Amino acid sequence: MCLIYLAHRVDPRFRLVVAANRDEFHARETRPANWWDDDAGILAGRDLRAGGTWMGVSRSGRFAALTNFRDPQGNRPDARSRGFLASAFLKSGASALAYLEEVASDAQRYNGFSLLVHDGTSLCFYSNRFAGNDDDSAPSKVAPGVHGLSNHLLDTPWPKVEEGKLDMLSVLARGAPTPASLLGLLDRRQAVDDARLPDTGVGLARERELAPRFIHNAQYGTRSSTVIMVAADGEVLFRERSFDADGEAHGDEVHTFSIEA
Repeated sequence: MCLIYLAHRVDPRFRLVVAANRDEFHARETRPANWWDDDAGILAGRDLRAGGTWMGVSRSGRFAALTNFRDPQGNRPDARSRGFLASAFLKSGASALAYLEEVASDAQRYNGFSLLVHDGTSLCFYSNRFAGNDDDSAPSKVAPGVHGLSNHLLDTPWPKVEEGKLDMLSVLARGAPTPASLLGLLDRRQAVDDARLPDTGVGLARERELAPRFIHNAQYGTRSSTVIMVAADGEVLFRERSFDADGEAHGDEVHTFSIEA
């Protein structure tokens, strides 16, 4: 993923509400979200190059989502695939915090990433890139509230993170969120003023391309928008909308299920 909004314990009707965009090269082969053939307990999209996923849920109520940390100078071609960090959690029985502590012990084998995991009770976060003080370098529990994550740390105040969090709060304030309302807040393609752009080392022209919530580019752009709603009673709705290189929608995947006891 490249943009994730989460409402964690904000509305008593929902354990978790997620709205997220996946940005990727259009040429990279991907399987849309579905139950995996080799592990029927996982519902997620799949990267057909490396085999992992960027976001998914399990029948037992686990959730994982991964973003790349934008660090062009620090990327290594020999690093392990980050997608396995998300899929391994969905298969795991470990608590969210214990799993991230295990990941942290081996995190430098990967290029930069930020990882959110939810075990049905706790939502936790870890990144192998951090702001420089020791408190930021360890896995941590995420406080209840609305949070945003792009290609940096949790709640880094990039324009699309901050504005999207406000829109998520607005959707929640109007009543029960719907897939349509959450997909709508993800489909914002407006440019961002140069003065508000972050400087992540990719140059001004690239920062402009990457700044909107929905990225429309013939080579690299938003490939899918996903909504996950986990109700208080354990009912899960998972909806994914795919897009082509022209930014046009070309299909929805919709799944509903009850979390297994």
